[in-house]
Amino acid sequence: MIVERNVPLQPHNSFGIVARAQHLLRVKSVADLEALHADANWREAPTFVLGGGSNVVLTGDVKPLVLKMEIAGRRLVEDTPRAWIVEVGAGELWHDTVAWLLDQGWPGLENMALIPGTVGGAPVQNIGAYGVELQDRFESLDAFDLQTGRRFTLDAAQCAFGYRDSVFKHAATGDNDFGLAGRAVITHVRLRLPKPWKPVLGYLDLARKMEETGARAPTPRQIFDWVCAIRQAKLPDWRVLGNAGSFFKNPTVTAEQCADIIARDPKIVHYPMPDGSIKLAAGWLIDACGWKGKTMGHAGVYEKQALVLVNRGGRAHPATGGEVMTLAKAIQTSVYERFGIRLEPEPVVV
Repeated sequence: MIVERNVPLQPHNSFGIVARAQHLLRVKSVADLEALHADANWREAPTFVLGGGSNVVLTGDVKPLVLKMEIAGRRLVEDTPRAWIVEVGAGELWHDTVAWLLDQGWPGLENMALIPGTVGGAPVQNIGAYGVELQDRFESLDAFDLQTGRRFTLDAAQCAFGYRDSVFKHAATGDNDFGLAGRAVITHVRLRLPKPWKPVLGYLDLARKMEETGARAPTPRQIFDWVCAIRQAKLPDWRVLGNAGSFFKNPTVTAEQCADIIARDPKIVHYPMPDGSIKLAAGWLIDACGWKGKTMGHAGVYEKQALVLVNRGGRAHPATGGEVMTLAKAIQTSVYERFGIRLEPEPVVV
């Protein structure tokens, strides 16, 4: 186990924010975590888990020990009449894994193509796109308890998945709470890809692709290509223009609240949910408040998608985490004053 000191984190966060880790451990296997727990000098140290850095805003140097997750590996665990079960190391890139699964003939994640980040971060955020969430394709995961030094396994129910939420985003606050934030490190994720494969085509963007191409029964590969094209048209490449993807969660309101907003703003983009609530498009709300293309300091709102905040200063003169959060708070205030809705950020702010 080698703990590095004073490590630059600009290459390890998709916003391109300049910051340093006072101490960093590259976790390439569970053995590295076991060694960490066995080391009396580090066992009690606060930690911060870093995967692809695609869902984080660094507001300064990171004082806790950074655990840079680099566990690799993909393998078919089980092939049943009802599903393929595939295990993936937490350090594998999500998009590369989606493409690899298609290459093996195991579809089911094509709607979530081109989502940045690592596989280990996917359950934390319960990532999703175009009608599919991780919880829809999840079998179980393995994790390491930093307090006890033990490995454990969780199924979907135990992960307590919600909209961009899971047990890994909450700290335990009492004897009966099962929060795992700051305590557990995900090491492997097992995906359940159902048989027979069925396309998920409920989103308008995908319906438009069907119309454009005339493909009424698209293949998994076609849907993968469509999703990549849609995302590339809407979202900036973080390697060119630093960003953390969608910065705010789409808020949900009651049917009555939605009707009230529609009475004032008939064009608001909204989606009915199975439980009777209504999901509103956060990007539309932000755009309606006039933020698209605006800049504060070196942080800005992407001109093609108001849901994305970007680093206007590039790698040479990057936005600071403070500038990003100042812009985010100004947007939140505008949306609340106009619509009475509080937007909640998706990224972790450190």
